[in-house]
Amino acid sequence: MSNFRGIILEGYSNAGKTSVLKALKQLHANEGAERSVIVLSEHYSQVLHKINGELKWLSRDEHLQVLRERVTMLKMLNKWSREVGQTQRSKGLYFILERFHLNHRVAFSHSISDEIKELESQLFEMGAKCTLLTVSPENLEQRISSRNPREWEGKTLKEMKLACELLLEQQQAYRRQAGNSIIPTIEINTDNKDWESYAKQIFLFNELVL
Repeated sequence: MSNFRGIILEGYSNAGKTSVLKALKQLHANEGAERSVIVLSEHYSQVLHKINGELKWLSRDEHLQVLRERVTMLKMLNKWSREVGQTQRSKGLYFILERFHLNHRVAFSHSISDEIKELESQLFEMGAKCTLLTVSPENLEQRISSRNPREWEGKTLKEMKLACELLLEQQQAYRRQAGNSIIPTIEINTDNKDWESYAKQIFLFNELVL
């Protein structure tokens, strides 16, 4: 699958995935790095979905099916690009995914299956590399409250402390699962909210030959 590669953005809800995703898209648009870029936000691949206005937590098998469908789609598009012939300006199909294999591993950490490992092997062959976005413990409260200020109006210090502890646990879980995955992963701390810099760092990492 020559010239087939991509980025997977992982991390919990307050880590800055959406902001980094926007910066990555802007980077590609400004620099003309790629002509064929497929971007799938978390709404196409995460475990928790809103269906007809109601939140639904997918089962392990349901989520695996979603991930398989996304990987198959990318493979089919890449096959098509090779069959019709790439122009000299094109470097091949490039994809950016938000919340994918690590999201699955963390959600179903007590029942990791061979299926997710097989999907990761396919992603590895597709040239996928992962970036785990994290926040320092001392900045968690500010990040949580700044994202949805109204949600935290009238909340107690105890409630905020519990929310921070939960996110720290999730962050550690993402780190553990990243270490168990075959997909090369870097961790980027987003405390400074320098989204453009993070996007450039991710892009350079993705271009490395490991």
